[in-house]
Amino acid sequence: MTPRTAGIADGPGRPLDPRTVRTRQAALAAVRELLVESGLSGVTHVTVAARSGVGRSTLYRYWPDVPSMVSDVIAELRVAITPAPSGDLATDLVTLLNGTREMLHHPASERAMRALIERAGIDPAYTDLQSQLHAAGAAVIEQFLQAGIKRGDVPDDLDVELAVAQLAGPLFYQRLLADGEVSAEMVTKVVDAWIQVYAPGRGEGGS
Repeated sequence: MTPRTAGIADGPGRPLDPRTVRTRQAALAAVRELLVESGLSGVTHVTVAARSGVGRSTLYRYWPDVPSMVSDVIAELRVAITPAPSGDLATDLVTLLNGTREMLHHPASERAMRALIERAGIDPAYTDLQSQLHAAGAAVIEQFLQAGIKRGDVPDDLDVELAVAQLAGPLFYQRLLADGEVSAEMVTKVVDAWIQVYAPGRGEGGS
């Protein structure tokens, strides 16, 4: 998932105005700060406008509701941590999941994800947002796995959806449900255990 305002143009055939970029950056920086300070309840169009200096009408034009603002904050962080493929599946999975580990410990994204878990069951807007973010995160892992299948690193009948759960699931459980730390060592162990089952002989991930 890419931030929804990333490709907004100022008009047909016209590139994004640098002022629009600055406005967007200021608004999302304010959202991140407010998430850290007050959690999801502290993020409103009023508070973001006051913190960023961006007018509420502009905020509503780019982000009609709070979930869309939170979505873009998480999407920006995910884009920043997504690595370029190296061509080695174990290395790529370790690098990718270490990015997920960073997101799970980033104050803004962690608070946003905890709030999503809490609200998704009672607010349809957050249910949709949770589904979108899950799909976007899974798609990144799936791309690396599909590349591994094409190279012959793993069997071509690999259950990709199950593999995503086996790789990312332990990290989300450890941080968001068990409230524990996700260490780089844990990431390597998760990948190594998965590689030993599905790609034996490939060696230990990240070592």
